[in-house]
Amino acid sequence: MCGIAGFCNPYQNLETESFKWSSTLERMNHIQKHRGPNDDGILLKKHCGLAQVRLSIIDLKTGHQPMTRTWQGKTCSIAYNGEIYNMHSLKKDLELQGFSFQTTSDTEVILAGYLIYGTSFFPKLNGIFAFAIWDCLNETLILCRDALGVKPLFFTLRENFLIFSSEIKGIFEFPGIFPELDSQSLCEIFALGPAKTSGSGVFRNILELKPGHYIRWGYDGWRQEAWWKLESHPHTDSTDQTVEKTRELLLSAIKGQMLSDIPISTFLSGGVDSSLVTAICSKELEKKGKQLNTFSFDFEGNNQYFQSNDFQPTQDRHWVDIMVNQFHTNHHYLECNNQSMADFLYQAVDARDLPCMADVESSMLYFCSLVKDYNQVTLTGECADEIFGGYPWFHKKEAFEQDTFPWSPSMEPRKALLNDEILYLLPLDEYAKDAYLNTIHETPKLEGESKTEARRREINYLNLRWFMQTLLDRMDRTSMHCGLEARVPFADPRIVQYLWNVPWELKCLDNQAKGLLRRAGKGILPDEVLYRRKNPYPKTYNPGYETLISQRLYEILDDTSSPIHQLIDAKKVRQFLKTESDYGKPWYGQLMAGPQMTAYLLQINYWLKTYRIRIKL
Repeated sequence: MCGIAGFCNPYQNLETESFKWSSTLERMNHIQKHRGPNDDGILLKKHCGLAQVRLSIIDLKTGHQPMTRTWQGKTCSIAYNGEIYNMHSLKKDLELQGFSFQTTSDTEVILAGYLIYGTSFFPKLNGIFAFAIWDCLNETLILCRDALGVKPLFFTLRENFLIFSSEIKGIFEFPGIFPELDSQSLCEIFALGPAKTSGSGVFRNILELKPGHYIRWGYDGWRQEAWWKLESHPHTDSTDQTVEKTRELLLSAIKGQMLSDIPISTFLSGGVDSSLVTAICSKELEKKGKQLNTFSFDFEGNNQYFQSNDFQPTQDRHWVDIMVNQFHTNHHYLECNNQSMADFLYQAVDARDLPCMADVESSMLYFCSLVKDYNQVTLTGECADEIFGGYPWFHKKEAFEQDTFPWSPSMEPRKALLNDEILYLLPLDEYAKDAYLNTIHETPKLEGESKTEARRREINYLNLRWFMQTLLDRMDRTSMHCGLEARVPFADPRIVQYLWNVPWELKCLDNQAKGLLRRAGKGILPDEVLYRRKNPYPKTYNPGYETLISQRLYEILDDTSSPIHQLIDAKKVRQFLKTESDYGKPWYGQLMAGPQMTAYLLQINYWLKTYRIRIKL
């Protein structure tokens, strides 16, 4: 896993100012060094510069980047972030075409594939990735991102330059580019946040390469094209065939993502998703005489203060213990205290370059910083709920009847604390509505499908494009900020494509949420874990945390120089802080309720101040 950055100008000879542009590449690398603490490199060509920092997972000795290769007179260079899980089968084909490999890295597999097949090679890749290829012969820059957007890649256009980076902060190292916000940026933050529109970098003029797309940039300008997209078609497999196919895909994805030259680990919450990943990894390692490291997360004081609700009915420890005893993992119970979680709110903004999921994100960042001391690679159960229909809004009548994002049904909590001028200038309701309707419009339809199933497909697509992407961004930034590679085997395009067309009654086999996944996991997990009711990522119920972050927000309100004052109504916020929190009524997702709104405001203020952001409305 790595971080990449660079720039391209087809009309300017960069080598005439090699010190300036090499120094820029070095700065872009330095600001992202947390993504790749093991190695780094730059490459400056006449019209293009590439930079890469490396977290060494595969081919520890000879996988240095940027990498350059020549085949049949054509030379290309690459800077790459990610893992290609089917690299061995691809490599065999490329060797049959006559390519001679110099390393055992997946980087060279991508480069060889492009040299031989061009962009038609991209659909053959099964993995998580973002890469930049400089095609010397055609003097063209290619940027490419994986099918589901697991790995990030941002870019901007400035005069004749295309500038790109794994993280937005890398782009700000380019001369003359500064953090700016406009009305659209603020609508992203307040109408949609912590989610964001696909393709948006939130900052003014900053874009994100869409999942499953690639960009060409050269003398003839730039164009973005899709190399992967979901397809709707009738599901013809029987129930037994569907269960068996799902099981095969899960086993293939999880085993395939164990690919590593260093030891792996798993996150283990005791829920069905992470438990399936853990069980399969544990059994595979056991065959080799190895023991799997596993990690579970909780919060100081939750034994005393936990409040059962519709979203979080129970705590996780009991089911974690069952899994550890059954699969004999080397388990680590990690706990976050109030102070750490509050402090890491700001580091989470540094990691994401944006306000994010408040303590849901800061706690994950804290836990990743601890896991890194044991392992550099971990597998998680992320994304199963979006793909198999596990969230409550897949099942509730309200989600079918409301024309809005089901995880954020009301705009009122978002608007309640803003000042009147901002409310007047920002069309928050319209912005969210347009984002929702645009996604509904692009949902791949299936001719002849019933109205109910068509609506289920829309809800599914909303989750894949929005909620899952937010969690994937969270997972990448919190892990990579610590030099930890987190893999998400459920977010395998083969699984997503197959499950996309499985009818709802099959996804809910046995009249149970994620019934298909549970049936596919039969025999892999003990039944008491397999049929446990869904529980989301844990959060703190300790009132001390809310008191701590409220005090911090009061300090900001008392300091009239705090940048957030230009956006909020201080009187409204003070009244909000005096109101008792309802942990069971989130304004985003399942976990972000009153305390998380407080934390989100802290993050926004920190973001505006630390990044020295200019607001241009």
